[in-house]
Amino acid sequence: MTDRSSKTAFVLIHGAWHSGECWTDVVAELEGRGHAVVAIDLPGAGANAAAPSSFHRRPLDPAAFATEPSPNAGVTQAERTAAAIAAVRTAAGLGNGSVVLVGHSLGGLTISPVAESIPDEIAAVVYLTAFLLPNGMVAGEMIGHEIMAAAEVPSLFLADPEAVGALRVDTNSPDPDYLAKVRSAFYADLTDDQFTTALTRLHCDEPAAVAGEPSNITAERFGTVDRHYIRCDADRAILAAGQDLMVEMVDESIGSTTAVHRLPTSHSPFYSDPAGLADLLTAI
Repeated sequence: MTDRSSKTAFVLIHGAWHSGECWTDVVAELEGRGHAVVAIDLPGAGANAAAPSSFHRRPLDPAAFATEPSPNAGVTQAERTAAAIAAVRTAAGLGNGSVVLVGHSLGGLTISPVAESIPDEIAAVVYLTAFLLPNGMVAGEMIGHEIMAAAEVPSLFLADPEAVGALRVDTNSPDPDYLAKVRSAFYADLTDDQFTTALTRLHCDEPAAVAGEPSNITAERFGTVDRHYIRCDADRAILAAGQDLMVEMVDESIGSTTAVHRLPTSHSPFYSDPAGLADLLTAI
């Protein structure tokens, strides 16, 4: 067994509708480079997610699916932050004590409060085409910003988030047009087989309350952590211009600079270019 105790460890935090399983290829790449890796399922995600009963009845009843309250609606950002802090502390014991915390997409809402809470326990925080929000902003404000008008994720929603308590998509849809929209938004550069695999790893209800939690970061704590952003140039979920704007707003408000790196991928480089992503992470 490879001894990974002498190197930096990584904690990988997934985004909306995803789970720790999305990192499988990246975990293999990082472990192959000698690093310990922890990739968790956040509360309300992956093995911790539940689906409304209407999701399991096929053919789908659109009206029922659009109105049934989500069993994930009660999940809070505080629960997710606590889970990620526990993962950081686990990872520290597996490596040399130094931990790089990585968050993808909506996972940015989790890694920011972790960095604010335990800045001395994190060597670097990395936003992979993720929500990096200035203090006081909620994700919904960024999603609704005019610079994000062409983003493709909102077209996937099949229920009012306020009514059901979740950002709801149909991950088991038989509709080729709907699946084409899912692929375009998240996985535009995946092969057919990769896309099929990715679909099997998604859950349908992302807790809406998480997206409504205001960012709470300060220069005194969050601002002391080495901060990186991996810009995905071909992203159609969080547009490149939106990624740039978030970095600009946080840097201005915190008074420190985010190091920006680039990948030529769509929203999910952990599938389309795990080796390239691992190269960037190990360089960081």
